[in-house]
Order: sequence, then C-alpha cells, then structure tokens
Amino acid sequence: MDGIAWAGSAMVAARARLEIATQNLANVSTDGSERIAARGSLTPEGVTIARRPDTLTHGALRRTGRDFDLAIVGEGAFAVNDAAGRRSLTRAGAFTRERDGTLRDALGRTLTAGGRPLRVPDGARVDARGCIVAADARTIDRIPLPPGSSIQSGFLEGPSVDAIHEMIDVLCAERSFESAQKVVSAIDTSREKSASDVARVK
Repeated sequence: MDGIAWAGSAMVAARARLEIATQNLANVSTDGSERIAARGSLTPEGVTIARRPDTLTHGALRRTGRDFDLAIVGEGAFAVNDAAGRRSLTRAGAFTRERDGTLRDALGRTLTAGGRPLRVPDGARVDARGCIVAADARTIDRIPLPPGSSIQSGFLEGPSVDAIHEMIDVLCAERSFESAQKVVSAIDTSREKSASDVARVK
C-alpha cells in the first residue's frame, strides 16, 4: 500500500472509532446498556477498527423496589424473545408481569428460560440464584445464570458507559481523522509538485 492508501485507511478507522464513541454516548442513560469497545489493529490493508462488546465492565446497581426489576451481578444476560420469536440477549432487566405470568420488557420482549417463555405465578418471587420461588417455597423454574453470577431483585443495572471517557474518545477520533487528512493532502501536494517539476525539466 502507498502512503495515501494507508492514510485513507486511518481516516476510515478514525470515523469508525468516532461512530462507536457517539453510539456509546447515546446510551449513557440507558439501563443495562453495554459499552462497545473499539479495538484498532494494523493489517496489510491498513488500519482497521473492530467493534467488541465490553463484557467485563458492568454498570452500577440502582434500587427501584419493584419485584420484577432484575439486575445480574456478574457475567450473563437475560434471554428474551420478541413477537416474531427472534431471540436476543440483554442486561436490561426492567420486566413487568403479565396476566399469563410471563415477564416482558418495555419493548414487549418475553423473558425466556431454556428457549421457552418463563412464567411467574401470582405471589412468586425471583431469588438470588435466579430461581422462581412460589408462595409455598417451591422452586418452579430458573433463569439461567453463569457460575458465580446472581440476581438482585428490585434493582436495575445502569449503563457501563463512562460519558467522560467517550467524550475523550470522540475528540481523539476527530484529531486522528484530521491528522490523516493532512497526511493525504501533503502527499497529494508533493506528488503534484513532483509531476510539475518533471514536466518542467522535459
């Protein structure tokens, strides 16, 4: 790759980094939102940016007192299905119990266990192990959790995004883009000058 191609890839990478940082900033007040980390690397094709969820950083817990606001402490995520049956994972645990006993989030997605809708009978609760415990202390079902993780009922997890960190990333990405742009301009000017000098010698 020549200099312009390398600088061009750096501009594309800086723009990708900027988009990731602004996306994180947009979710700075969204409960359970996971920060997206930008990972840069040098390849034969130039500078590239990979997007990876930051699964090691979790948001602080906020007490709500609502029985079916659930926060995962540790690793893991809630499996939810939308109306079309599409499965997704989320750390946002603000659920409402419906008349049929299912738990649904604000997007209308149903909390599942083992691929099927999880049902919570009237009077049941969710304990720290993720077990659905009936009023007579029977365990009815369980929200799957990785080893070592637990659930806090009556809490919500805040976003794992640090607004100050993301603002710094925005500024750094903008400066990287401007620097790469100046390099492209300088190389282009140098080539034009060289071509002009060659023509003058001829």
